[in-house]
Amino acid sequence: MFFPTNQFVLEPASATELDKLVDFLRENATLQVEISGHTDNVGSDADNLLLSQNRAKSVVDYLAQHGIAATRLKAKGYGETKPLESNDSDAGRAQNRRTELKIISLQ
Repeated sequence: MFFPTNQFVLEPASATELDKLVDFLRENATLQVEISGHTDNVGSDADNLLLSQNRAKSVVDYLAQHGIAATRLKAKGYGETKPLESNDSDAGRAQNRRTELKIISLQ
């Protein structure tokens, strides 16, 4: 997903991957998923937590607007608490700024 720096409005370039996700969720109608937002460690913990939550919610909103039942979707922001890489380099911070999908139920 693509977001402007320090913002949670999805950039139009995100539509390609999001539309694939919509198709996947339509084909697997019993799945419930968590969309999780993550940030690097630049900025305050509180700001990063809020930003990550809002970014996850933006993805959930997109999916719901494209016909995926909101009851199947959960948005969760983790801020900077689950880094994949060290935040000591630009490359590491870039890896830590991400949005993930996790299947939470197959019902």
